[in-house]
Amino acid sequence: MNVPLPDTICAVATPIGVAGLAVIRVSGADCIPICDTFFVGKSALTASSSHSVHYGWWKWSGVKIDAVTCTLFRNPNSYTGEDVVEIGCHGGPYVSEQIVDSLISAGARAALPGEFTKRAFINGKLDLTQVEAIADLIHAESKLGVQIAARQLASGFTKRLNAMQSHLEKSSALLELELDFSEEDIEFVNRAQLLEHLSVVNSELESLIFSSKGAELLRSGVHCTLVGYPNAGKSSLFNAILGKDRAIVSELPGTTRDYIEDTKLIGGFTFHFFDTAGIRQTTDSIELAGITLGRGIMEQSNIILVVNDSTLGFDHSSPLVTDVQSMFPDTAVWVVQNKIDNAAGSKNDVKVATGGSSESELSVLSVPSSAISPSGTDVLVSELVSMAKGRTNIVGDALVNRRQTILLKQAQQSVNSAIEALANALSAELVAVDMRQALRHISEVLGTSFNQDILDSVFSDFCIGK
Repeated sequence: MNVPLPDTICAVATPIGVAGLAVIRVSGADCIPICDTFFVGKSALTASSSHSVHYGWWKWSGVKIDAVTCTLFRNPNSYTGEDVVEIGCHGGPYVSEQIVDSLISAGARAALPGEFTKRAFINGKLDLTQVEAIADLIHAESKLGVQIAARQLASGFTKRLNAMQSHLEKSSALLELELDFSEEDIEFVNRAQLLEHLSVVNSELESLIFSSKGAELLRSGVHCTLVGYPNAGKSSLFNAILGKDRAIVSELPGTTRDYIEDTKLIGGFTFHFFDTAGIRQTTDSIELAGITLGRGIMEQSNIILVVNDSTLGFDHSSPLVTDVQSMFPDTAVWVVQNKIDNAAGSKNDVKVATGGSSESELSVLSVPSSAISPSGTDVLVSELVSMAKGRTNIVGDALVNRRQTILLKQAQQSVNSAIEALANALSAELVAVDMRQALRHISEVLGTSFNQDILDSVFSDFCIGK
């Protein structure tokens, strides 16, 4: 696109706080001369070559602010595609703030969230899938999520989308050419081959859409909510999983009034555990509010653990399981047989969850567990990790997000419509229209065509300085 932007922007690109180092990023047509206003080194930045590092003092109104390094990147060979200077100074909010204030006094302005990356997108340095991969690299809550985001940044996702575009563009162009020769009854595209190409595209779209749920686990972690009747041992189990006394444990029912949240890294995955108020009929307004909050948390969960007091029978919580299933039919539900060390019957009577890649494979399976013994949660934790692996092993080179999923589903609908039109021997014009629609949706995923509101939404999730 290479759209020249008139102003120069600056921002601290590292977290604010006391640290050994801070980096201030400056980008724009005037960034080098603006920095030369304050930088005093062996040579002026304006006279220096790209990809060079310079040491000197940053001085403002004759006062030395800090000894700094200035790394120079000349356009178009920079992150944003513009002239860029990255100023390295000592960490600490006052030093970096003084440098930013000096830059603004000389004509730069404070960057908006994600504005450096937005300029990289506008100048054709990144497509929109790569932009979103950068956000995922920053926020991913698993080792595998970081690795996949890196592959997406390296154009893995882009190449798959480009391949689909190529199939659709060539075929739709030939179909449209046929329309110019409709009176001669000339066929430029073999219908059987076209159907085969569309089936390949459809399968590829289906694979990406199917991977989106696993991608969300890698991006945001596994949200796991413990629910149950009062005194089922939810808080004890919650503490046992975390390996610390995070929730108050009491024999009195209704101890947990609000939900409690904590996070633990297990098997390379970030798990967000929520301990909720016991579910029962009550007139206590505070307890009722806690139960209502718990339902809101369940709605956002990837898996709901119904904690059952197995000393009261393995089926004691079955009514609650049925209610949870009816409220959240698309969420996996496991029954955790707590206090199993003291339960009548055998652990062998309990069916252990085996993981899987779909919600239905994981629904209403019982897992033996106990907060009583130190190793009592081992089976549960092991099965949670197996579940996370099962759902994420289909994620390849793209952490498909919600925006992308919506567009990919729309593209798939158009492809299926084209397949149906071919099967019913409808006109080439109708088939071509469906294929062009699919192309438009894929282009929106890549950002080669975009809605400004969507673009603003994507970049609003970025931090300032990125």
